[in-house]
Amino acid sequence: MSEQRATGVARRLLHTLLAHGVTDAVLSPGSRSAPIALALHAADRAGRIRLHVRVDEREAGFLALGLARTSHRVVPVVTTSGTAVANLHPAMLEALHAGIGVLAVTADRPARLRGTGANQTTVQPDIFPGIRSIDRVKQLLMGPDAPVHLNLELDEPLVEPIDWTLDDPAASVLGSVRRAYEPGTLVTLDAGPRTVVLAGDDAGRRARVLARDAGWPLLAEPTSGSRTGGALPTYRLLLGHEPLAGRIERVVSFGHPTLSRPVTRLLARVDVDVVHVGTQATFPVPAGPRVTFTDEVAANGVGDAAWLQEWTDADARVVGAVDAVVAANPASGLAVARTVAEALPPGGLLVVGASQPIRDLDVVAMPWTVGERRYVVANRGLAGIDGTLSTAIGAALARDSSRALALVGDLTFLHGSNGLLVGPDEPRPDLTVVVVNDDGGAIFATLEQGGPDHADAFERVFGTPTGADLGALCAGYRVPHRRVEPDGLAAALASPTGGLEVVEVTLRRDDRRALDAALRTAATSALAGS
Repeated sequence: MSEQRATGVARRLLHTLLAHGVTDAVLSPGSRSAPIALALHAADRAGRIRLHVRVDEREAGFLALGLARTSHRVVPVVTTSGTAVANLHPAMLEALHAGIGVLAVTADRPARLRGTGANQTTVQPDIFPGIRSIDRVKQLLMGPDAPVHLNLELDEPLVEPIDWTLDDPAASVLGSVRRAYEPGTLVTLDAGPRTVVLAGDDAGRRARVLARDAGWPLLAEPTSGSRTGGALPTYRLLLGHEPLAGRIERVVSFGHPTLSRPVTRLLARVDVDVVHVGTQATFPVPAGPRVTFTDEVAANGVGDAAWLQEWTDADARVVGAVDAVVAANPASGLAVARTVAEALPPGGLLVVGASQPIRDLDVVAMPWTVGERRYVVANRGLAGIDGTLSTAIGAALARDSSRALALVGDLTFLHGSNGLLVGPDEPRPDLTVVVVNDDGGAIFATLEQGGPDHADAFERVFGTPTGADLGALCAGYRVPHRRVEPDGLAAALASPTGGLEVVEVTLRRDDRRALDAALRTAATSALAGS
């Protein structure tokens, strides 16, 4: 059979995916993509690729994102032509900005039909700006750190008899999906200046190791991979304490730090030297003249022990203040986030919604023990709430975890509820999704628009209550659901039902702004006179 015919293209694609070390693939069925669907089904039956079928292309894209995020492998997501392709855009944007290897394989009509009234036909090449677009399987060479779009023009006949035997050698030798390490630019720093190490999303252990070896304070976001050992959990509140934060002379940053305004304000300061391990793509403000980008960083010596002690002492005082606020507000997002963090065992996975839950976790999650392999993940590339449930399902399926949890708000849950639409023959993870249901967007209450000047407009255009019945929604998807009070959450998490389940915790939202103010006031009081 000709490799140019649709079935031949599908066979060549399958062999190329196997040569890339692909182990999972996601499919949203359609007519034009039929030969690729049959190829993936054959690979699944042969035990070569685990296939995941979803009817919603947007959720399919985020499922592939979650699979790729925790497996660190390329994961293809296959769609038919037309609007199906456009539905991948949110996940592909997240993959681009987070550096994740999602491969969009989109079936297309022949180019001669573009610009005509042909069914399901539009201009699909380069539909994802900033993402490499190719139209031949032989052009496919990618790693796990960037998305690619492969748009395949498939002409009729789309389905022909074929032997899908996979014992043949791969069509091309592409090597391991993991790229070989290549040393880059190294900046060696004098240990003298008053320095803090900032670990943003996906920073990895390098931030923690540098801070430990140089004796510098470690400010680590929950999804950094460095929120362990000596990390300072109340760093966000400490950055608001001018007598301490105002004396910072240098910042060494890793990953993609976007979680809080105090961090971005620190990185934008014109009186501070910043060394960022990465590029402008992972640096959250326009780089000024005192910002240096590098591939690696090392310290020449050990910093002033008194500087580290100041931060450690201040953090200990604020931790006590935070504990008091949480204890006084047991029915709050802060308390729920702490309960979930405490329920995550060694080897566990936690996927967090990108809005208020991750910010609550940032304040209350104590550093975990180094080496216990807890993995905290969020979609921080563009920090959207869409697709979070599918991301969590994919992440849980791809990682061998002792326990998989997700923590999301009610709007995040509703926005991505089609992620729960999993067919009876599809792989399902053991995943407990904790939904903080305060009936709306709590994060806006903590921002400027949550102030009294905007009270008359707030609920309708920011709070956006829905009154949705999450239990009924879960019943429609045949997903087990439990509704618990905040003080019953720990017990519910200690007795999972197995498989995919939802635990809903209902809270008030009208006190959220006051809670945030109480947190800042408590931190200020704890630091007074320090």
